[in-house]
Amino acid sequence: MHEIPSNLEEEILRLKREQNAVILAHFYQDAEIQDIADFVGDSLDLSRKAASTNADVIVFCGVKFMAEVAKILSPAKKVLIPDFKAGCSLEDSCQPKDFSEFREKHPNAIVITYINCSAEIKALSDIIVTSSNAKKIIEQIPADREIIFAPDQHLGRYLEKVTGRKMILWHGSCVVHEQYSEKELVKLMMQHPQAKIIAHPECPQNLLSYASHIGSTSSLLKFVEQNQGGEFIVLTELHIIHQMQKKNQSAKFYDCPSLDKAGCTLCNSCPYMQLNSLEKIYLVMKYGKSDFGGELNMLEDLRIKAEAPLRRMFEMS
Repeated sequence: MHEIPSNLEEEILRLKREQNAVILAHFYQDAEIQDIADFVGDSLDLSRKAASTNADVIVFCGVKFMAEVAKILSPAKKVLIPDFKAGCSLEDSCQPKDFSEFREKHPNAIVITYINCSAEIKALSDIIVTSSNAKKIIEQIPADREIIFAPDQHLGRYLEKVTGRKMILWHGSCVVHEQYSEKELVKLMMQHPQAKIIAHPECPQNLLSYASHIGSTSSLLKFVEQNQGGEFIVLTELHIIHQMQKKNQSAKFYDCPSLDKAGCTLCNSCPYMQLNSLEKIYLVMKYGKSDFGGELNMLEDLRIKAEAPLRRMFEMS
């Protein structure tokens, strides 16, 4: 059992300097992790920023598929994960064998896949998209071409609505965004009638119908920043409120309770994201591996195949 120093944050920063490392934190990380990071953002933005640095080591505080993207774009850099169990319900819902068989049933379809998936699924895809650029990319696909969209069915239905394109949807979903309670949302709306509802498109359509603004994590933050003061009901993982409060200090933010545990704010916290901690960051940086995390390695053949649809996304967006 390794000893954890009392000056934990100082030790992490010291190790960062020694190793020429860059620390990345997703918006859904705990505030203390966000505050120690070099960059805070959404998954693709973080990986691209890390690729643009001269860092030798990337410490990715998010979930595994995000760290994979960092490795795909920065193959020469060492990528460390604080906890290998930090996965994603969307990734879990779309396994390579099943998805390969699904794709074979629609041989003429172009496969557009949300970035929230494994490297193996990316390798089976034609184009990767994010919630920020998916609409723009889908609108570039010829109207007579079938589209498979995976793995998020709710994001897929939202994109069908805003693009007018019918797509073949894989039925995956995000465990956090799917759990919000419409009943509790209506209660919040009645308690705070002036509040603007802002939502991530991974939410089901019944919830999105109430939203004043629908967008990616970056888009939600921008909306909050552009609407200083006021009140906001936030339909995405609650830890993003830390950054929202920084950008709009006089605003009030409310997170919507989940279906099964109405009134429980922690139920709206991604259980995978919360597996990361300062202690685990320290251990993986200090020893290169721990009981929880370590270095993410990827076969070069898989990396090359997964990189191709990502590069296609960059070209189209």
